[in-house]
Amino acid sequence: MSGALRAAARLWPVPVALVLWELAARSAEALTFPPPSQIAASMHTMWLTGPPERLWLTDAALANIPVSIGRLLLGWVLAGIAGVTLGVALGRSPLLFRFVDPLVQFARAIPPPMLLAFFLALFAIGTRMQVSFIAFGIVWPVLINASEGARHVDRQHLDTARVFGLSGRERLFRVILPSAMPKIFAGLRVSLSLALILMVLSELVGSVDGIGFQLLDSQRSYDLPGVWASIVVLGVLGYVLNSAFLAAERRVLSWHRSAKQTT
Repeated sequence: MSGALRAAARLWPVPVALVLWELAARSAEALTFPPPSQIAASMHTMWLTGPPERLWLTDAALANIPVSIGRLLLGWVLAGIAGVTLGVALGRSPLLFRFVDPLVQFARAIPPPMLLAFFLALFAIGTRMQVSFIAFGIVWPVLINASEGARHVDRQHLDTARVFGLSGRERLFRVILPSAMPKIFAGLRVSLSLALILMVLSELVGSVDGIGFQLLDSQRSYDLPGVWASIVVLGVLGYVLNSAFLAAERRVLSWHRSAKQTT
């Protein structure tokens, strides 16, 4: 109960902001600035009308939400696997780092939206292009943080592992990865927020489904409350994903906080 009360206390600015938004929008009477009540009605019309058995069919607007979430999470998982694997390898091999780091710095400096045309030409329109675009654009925070974490493993921990006869594989999973885990999770959190942005960008170009497509479709039909409804859904989705990630991070890295407190 105390946890629920603390969560409610943190969310008190939300209803206050909604009330102020409602009052300001109604006093302004601007078509481009609809009140929250009108946006909520548009959200209900877009995603919660029709027979219940048809809400999640592919031709229903509500199906755009799980489609987008699936692309986002798949691209994020692929970027996480690739970033951690290559990042740890770069962090533990000075020679490999010296040769590969200039390529990494060059690739991460390119704004991902500039590469959208390249991925369209490479994969054509479809989920494969969107997932590849998301994964490539968000892999760099994970890779760089994993590299930094693996490079700065405590030397005493590695020496102790060698004294006890741990193999290279055992040192990797029992010493290096646990030591680098806080850095890895920091990179994963940054990449998760970037994945939401790139997901929308990938769905604005040639897509036939997804939240980004729904946003563009509402804009083309001059449905301004529908545009705002899609924006609100993206904001809620970002908040939920971030909260879920923080909960998982606290659970996985609980040992790290305990170790810091004991030291």
